[in-house]
Amino acid sequence: MIFLVILLAVILLVTGFEMLLVLGIPALATKTIFYSSIPDLVFIQKAVGGINHTTLLAIPFFIFAAQLMGSGQIAGRLTDLVKSLVGHKRGGMGYTVIGGSMAFGSVSGSAPATVAAMGRMVYPQMRSVGFSEKFSLGLLVASAETALLIPPSITFIIYGWMTGSSISRLFAGGLAVGLVLGLAFAVLVKIEAKRSGVQSFEKTSAWEKLQVVRDAGWSLGMPAIILGGIYAGFFTPTEAAAISVVYAILIESFVYKNLSFSKLVKLTEQAAIQTATIFILLAMGGVLAYFVTLAQVPTQITAFLEAINAGPISFLLAVNICFLIAGMFIDPNSALLILVPPLYPVAIALGIDPIHFGMIVTLNIGMGMITPPFGLDIFVASSTLNKPVLSIIKGVWPFVVANIIVLMIITYIPSISLFIPNLIFGQ
Repeated sequence: MIFLVILLAVILLVTGFEMLLVLGIPALATKTIFYSSIPDLVFIQKAVGGINHTTLLAIPFFIFAAQLMGSGQIAGRLTDLVKSLVGHKRGGMGYTVIGGSMAFGSVSGSAPATVAAMGRMVYPQMRSVGFSEKFSLGLLVASAETALLIPPSITFIIYGWMTGSSISRLFAGGLAVGLVLGLAFAVLVKIEAKRSGVQSFEKTSAWEKLQVVRDAGWSLGMPAIILGGIYAGFFTPTEAAAISVVYAILIESFVYKNLSFSKLVKLTEQAAIQTATIFILLAMGGVLAYFVTLAQVPTQITAFLEAINAGPISFLLAVNICFLIAGMFIDPNSALLILVPPLYPVAIALGIDPIHFGMIVTLNIGMGMITPPFGLDIFVASSTLNKPVLSIIKGVWPFVVANIIVLMIITYIPSISLFIPNLIFGQ
């Protein structure tokens, strides 16, 4: 049964069907062939009821907030602040891209939105100081991956919804993992800057830095409100997402005066389309997860691992390989929906912490977004900057290697993922 369902999904994927059908048809076929006694209404109930969860309300809010900030001045002013702090160092523009992506990710939770917003702002400046086109494109695409790890993260919200894990703890763990990944990319920037003789910007004076901080003051309020409010216990991640939208509208409209009513309507429409796409996949993924559980797939995987005496180390290596392959061919949310339901119960049975497993999964998802041939962020950068996909792929390989190294470190040193959650929330 498992083999037939997987084979059907692979055939649909290879022949170019939409992910809605790649997820939905195998689930429907499983129900029709193996569980025909289950009423058809159950299929609809699992699809609609699965996404009827207050936690998922955070997704449309964060998507909308990302649209508002990417098209306004909040993202730009946060990037200018980072540039004023590190731009004078050799390779400083590269560090600005990494720090700016983290800053934008800290208020959007979306890697594609980070690529689109940062690309228009920083790519010309990277080229002007001497970074090659190949390295500039690779760094821009790869740095956006930190948006999935630096809280808030839409991927963490989906993972938390699927597994029942604490989203606040996931956010806290992602902060440490995101910083480790950012440091790995910074090492590559340092090496490239030294090799290519990249120029730096003039050092910003104390007065100029003060002015930049003042200009970015309202923009800094966004991550302060979101993360401070969540960790201080003032509101939930879902409430923080709603507050971020209201804050972004008020700041862009009345402080920066960059948001007209017609522009707001257009951004609302774009956010609604993105939200609908994600929720349709979540609905189909919920149905597929139901039949995966019904077929006792996790139990069968656990039994197989016990039969070959495989422990947590071997299992996590297999998980990383599965996600690496999946990330090359399907979008990140689909990989999450397909692989987590059968793998998560096995991880728990092997004594792997759910937060640690969430970091491994999310880092894999992020790597999949920059991995050829079908990494989503590669195509977003191509359309945003009007650059050939092949040029971006050539530049992204060093960052894929850095990703794999960081992934191995995070996989086999759980304390990196768990230190901050345990510090804030206790064991």
